[in-house]
Amino acid sequence: MRHSRVASIVALMVLASPAMADEPLPQSRAEALRMESMDALPMTRFYDPPRPLAAAPPGTLIRAEKFAGYRLPKGARAVRILYHSRALNGDDVAASGVVLIPAGTTPRGGWPVIAWAHGTSGVARRCAPSLMKDLEYGEEGLMPMVANGFAVVATDYAGLGTPGPHQYDNKIPQANDVVYSIPAARAAVPALGPRWVAIGHSQGGIATWGVAELEFSRHDAGYSGAISVAGDMNYEAYEAHDAEVFEPITDLYWPFTAFGIKASYPSFAVERMLTPSALARYEDVTTRGCWYYAYAAMKEIGQDRVVQRGWDDAPEVHHYNDDSRSANKPIRGPLLVLAGDDDHSVAIANVALGVEAACRLGLPIEYVHRAGLDHDPLMQNTIALQLAWVGDRLADKPWQSTCAVSR
Repeated sequence: MRHSRVASIVALMVLASPAMADEPLPQSRAEALRMESMDALPMTRFYDPPRPLAAAPPGTLIRAEKFAGYRLPKGARAVRILYHSRALNGDDVAASGVVLIPAGTTPRGGWPVIAWAHGTSGVARRCAPSLMKDLEYGEEGLMPMVANGFAVVATDYAGLGTPGPHQYDNKIPQANDVVYSIPAARAAVPALGPRWVAIGHSQGGIATWGVAELEFSRHDAGYSGAISVAGDMNYEAYEAHDAEVFEPITDLYWPFTAFGIKASYPSFAVERMLTPSALARYEDVTTRGCWYYAYAAMKEIGQDRVVQRGWDDAPEVHHYNDDSRSANKPIRGPLLVLAGDDDHSVAIANVALGVEAACRLGLPIEYVHRAGLDHDPLMQNTIALQLAWVGDRLADKPWQSTCAVSR
């Protein structure tokens, strides 16, 4: 699963795969659809916001419902939420998500809260994690949060679950979706405590950088920090390698990226980016299936090129990259950055460059890297560290920036 940085790309190397290293990948589109259907939950009218969507402040709850169809730790329960968020251009949009509540009696002061930002699931509406029995991540960090006594507010991101194009891998709207899920969740589940920490993996690791940036100006009283796991930061660090070299898991992200640019900047011409072979699969990949389906469909291309030369000269691409560039703006800390030395999706050298840039600006960063961990194992194998860090922040224990010093 070797991924290297493409110059000027935001999306390609910041993405999570739902497939673990030892999990088989589909060999056909039909097999991919079968695999995805085994985890899928039905789309219901709950996910359809009122039309027209009446104007309301971001974070306003539209509706909530209890839901018992997830694979949760024993005694835990779930409440789905639909709420107002903000798109890249500031438009009022509906976003869906779910609140996971631990088993047992509500602690004094309410449940401690983690705002969860997920990695890539796909871009089709059906790819919302709250429409999956395991909420996409399952035991890969998500359910251990609940099992350890944290309530989790897990946004789907606008356009996943809800109608409208998902502004895929754009840090600004996804940070909005995370931040504004918190007041909506509190309206639906009053047992939530006032303090919260954001955790995001891969695509979500970029989103949590956006949360830290947004909180620099918002100053939410309950915000207590964020964790970025395997999130990319530096977008000019590597050559345009993946545009020239065939690799199925790399190739599947190109149509997702094209979709995200188009959703963020509608004037973008997808055909300027994708070759005829990729363009022929674009609509199918972005509407019919999710991560596995994209893998199977793009694998069919074989050794053919997937992207046109010079596609990244488009002004919309430059805007899209600037939206998600991290480590160059003020943040409200603390922010823990986790990287894996053997991450084949987000190269640790790229993360280190971003951390160095953040440290030069004096941003409140704590940097931890782990030897021998690839992209998904980094999330799974550092969950104890993450939850201890969250507990310390919620307990107001002392914190000090380490800036590129590992522990």
